[in-house]
Amino acid sequence: MPPSSHDIEMNIFPIKEDSLAQGSSYTMREPLYEDTVPPRFLDRLVDGFRRDPTQRITPEDPLNEIHAAEAARLHRPILARRGSQSHYYDVRLANLQTAQSHLARKLKGRHLQMIAIGGSIGTGLFVASGRALQVGGPASLLVAYLFIGCMLYCTVQALGELAVCFPVAGSFSAYSTRFLDPSWGFAMGWNYALQWLVALPLEIIAASITITYWNPNLNKAIFVTIFLIAVVAINLFGVKGYGEAEFVFAIIKIIAVIGFILLGIVLNIGGVPGGGYIGGLYWRQPGAFHNGFKGLCSVFVTAAFAFAGTELVGLAAAETANPRKSLPTAIKQVFWRITLFYIVALFLIGLLVPYDDPRLLIPGSASAAASPFVIAIENAGIEVLPSVMNVVILIAVLSVGNSSVFGSSRTLAALADQNQAPRILSYVDRRGRPLVSIMIASSMGLLAYLADLNEQGVVLDWLVAISGLSSIFTWSSICLAHIRFRRAWAQRGHSLRELAFKSQCGVFGSYLGFFFNVLVLVAQFWVGAWPVDWDKQSASALAQNFFLQYMAVPVVVVFYLAHRFYARTSFIKTTDMDIDTGRRDFNLPILLAQEAEERRGWPKWKRIYKFLC
Repeated sequence: MPPSSHDIEMNIFPIKEDSLAQGSSYTMREPLYEDTVPPRFLDRLVDGFRRDPTQRITPEDPLNEIHAAEAARLHRPILARRGSQSHYYDVRLANLQTAQSHLARKLKGRHLQMIAIGGSIGTGLFVASGRALQVGGPASLLVAYLFIGCMLYCTVQALGELAVCFPVAGSFSAYSTRFLDPSWGFAMGWNYALQWLVALPLEIIAASITITYWNPNLNKAIFVTIFLIAVVAINLFGVKGYGEAEFVFAIIKIIAVIGFILLGIVLNIGGVPGGGYIGGLYWRQPGAFHNGFKGLCSVFVTAAFAFAGTELVGLAAAETANPRKSLPTAIKQVFWRITLFYIVALFLIGLLVPYDDPRLLIPGSASAAASPFVIAIENAGIEVLPSVMNVVILIAVLSVGNSSVFGSSRTLAALADQNQAPRILSYVDRRGRPLVSIMIASSMGLLAYLADLNEQGVVLDWLVAISGLSSIFTWSSICLAHIRFRRAWAQRGHSLRELAFKSQCGVFGSYLGFFFNVLVLVAQFWVGAWPVDWDKQSASALAQNFFLQYMAVPVVVVFYLAHRFYARTSFIKTTDMDIDTGRRDFNLPILLAQEAEERRGWPKWKRIYKFLC
């Protein structure tokens, strides 16, 4: 028999082959304490890519089937219908497979903090906000981002409660599978994977557009290759490489945004030589709103795309040593990121850049080589800072591209381990990397070579449409899963004191977040079917605009109906919900007493800091 994990010497040191006597067991072998020749670098490199069956995104315990059989005898089947046993989907086995994560917990607290505060700041803020400003005006830009930000804060609070209580590796679809409908969980898993698969070429295309700021005649394919190789290389270093890269990228983005806010205030009050006081001039002329209420609704999908990836803090928490302490702090920093980096920065953009500026990124434009952040600095006549800001944008693009490969590869591997995707995607090597999933996610980056097309703006529009609105489905599913979890939790006689982390927004926040998500879907349907100046467009143009606004809806519906007809699943009732499998058991009374004792010794400034951050 192989050595136990508790046999330290037997696991660390090699074994003397001649120390095994006739009829003796494996553990009777004598360890070899002599120095051995370490393997060569090339051998270690090749060996690292080999499969390690003990490291999987979700565990494969041989006792799982026994546990599932015992659970089936205790509880009636909740998913199978008559005549559907041939394709029966065992939700309890799926819960068991996602109960414990075998991912290496190599992300430290500082990694999680930076992922939360600056992880997904990319083209949605620096580049796509220019188009949102042109379509809706500065007031619509501010209102839409504030609306999505409030909704997302409620969503992240609900996600934090679920993530601490039920650690999930790879995909948020497990919450939908457990608390809503397995077919909806299947659709949400593939929806989330598709969101990040499409995000990679989108970010690289945006990077190639930004590069042309210095020289419009450059071949974009060269820089697409450079960015793609860099993103793949970072992810091949594993989760620790991803965490370290995001830590550095986030620091650069945070410094840049704070610096722009300070500079924007100076520019607005006329603090540069030759520049006069601007104030709210551009809110009066050309105006605060553009295209009326439809212009405001048109900005929603761009704002949703800009905030996409905020939920990665829940995904990263599954690979953190102590998520109960790290996750609440990270969630508080999400609030400051929404307030400071989006609302304040975009408010200044609306003050410094008029929405009728011809350099803004508008649909179908092939000359979009600068972001509104760069335009604001150019309008002030500063020569060096526009180039510096473009470098920051390139780093932000590389950061979000890095996150896209990380998020999509972990989601695909988890779906494969839950029998919701081809099994080959669950291949995990000895360094804990889902290699096949990383290869699939990286290959999607080849679509970025479309950046050399003359109609690159059209390509950018389609990619934004696919990855933008799909975030609304992911967030609404998280809110709805939290609502139903709380209902089942109370029905089983549990109190909120038993939860290691409680959403500050409560169930009301989840209802509010779900309602806001539905409003965004309704608004986008209206804008998609009857866009601005719809009476002046042809039938083909109207059809194209509708799918640009509502691309994610048919994708989700197709995945949901296909799985539902195949597996014959049904909506999970509250009485049938499993709120025990995989739930983290914390000794809360002792932990709370220790934390209260620790807080009593804090100075006042530290209490205020911990409350805010």
